[in-house]
Amino acid sequence: MNRHGLQRLLLSVCVALGATASLAQTYPSRQPIRLVVPFAPGGTTDLLARAIAPKMGAALGQTVVVDNKGGAGGAIGATEVARAAPDGYTLLMSSVSTMAANPALNPKTPYDPNTDFVHLSNVAATPNVIAVHPSFPAKDYKAFVELLRSQPGRHSYASGGTGSVGHLLAELYKSTAKLHVTHIPYRGSGPALNDTIAGQVPIVIDNLPTALPFIADRRLVPIVVAAPGRLAQLPQVPTFAEVGLPAVNRMSFLGVSAPKGTPPDIAQKLNDAIRAALADPGVKERIEATGAIVVGNSAAQYQKQVADELDLYRRAVKEQGLKPE
Repeated sequence: MNRHGLQRLLLSVCVALGATASLAQTYPSRQPIRLVVPFAPGGTTDLLARAIAPKMGAALGQTVVVDNKGGAGGAIGATEVARAAPDGYTLLMSSVSTMAANPALNPKTPYDPNTDFVHLSNVAATPNVIAVHPSFPAKDYKAFVELLRSQPGRHSYASGGTGSVGHLLAELYKSTAKLHVTHIPYRGSGPALNDTIAGQVPIVIDNLPTALPFIADRRLVPIVVAAPGRLAQLPQVPTFAEVGLPAVNRMSFLGVSAPKGTPPDIAQKLNDAIRAALADPGVKERIEATGAIVVGNSAAQYQKQVADELDLYRRAVKEQGLKPE
């Protein structure tokens, strides 16, 4: 490259840096800020997004709207955000499903969780639960396992979609416990729960926040949970660790992510807004009432958590020989 070419290159870089700095200084100057939920309405990801969006908007001085873009285990909505302009106006409600389980199971997932996003903050950690329709013959863990082992392939379970955390946890559980149950994928936790409650599918594995209201109404019967210990909301239900399956005993994370290239100043403003929302007593109470644990960590901490979880699920998929359906 000659001297004039180098000067033009340096000038274009300076202009780009200046534009980025100007964008960060004025952000957010328009509305709305779109928070994409990559699942159908009614699931845990949707619930948490709607819990934090109003207070995030208040902290930023602009409206934050929740936009559901379900399908492909969360990959459709996540891909849309990954390809969006990195200007802070399109965000993703990210989760173990979109950032670890789905890409670990499906190598053709059209984004890289580690390089295509700026992960802003982990909003909450949520337990997972296996529950059954009240008509299901087994109502506790021992009877549940005995029934499935005595009738291999006869029963099916619903999840929020192929590659969702519910799907991968269920497959890990099946492999570890030596069970054969058929997977029925849906376009999100809401539809999966609805069909289980209606008796169309006998078993569901889902995040506790969306399943808990139906458990409380006795429209679902909890069998086992993935949590650090027994939950105050379900004191009679054992954890996977208690029944001898510690590898399956993992909670889910749900956070907020932005497209790669989002300027650090904008990312910090968004992290501050997320933490401000989580510090609101009403938001905190709403989240904790579901059985979730409020987190609200730094961008660096969430980035590392996503990377670690993706690595763990990739190893699990390889070890268990799991394949996309």
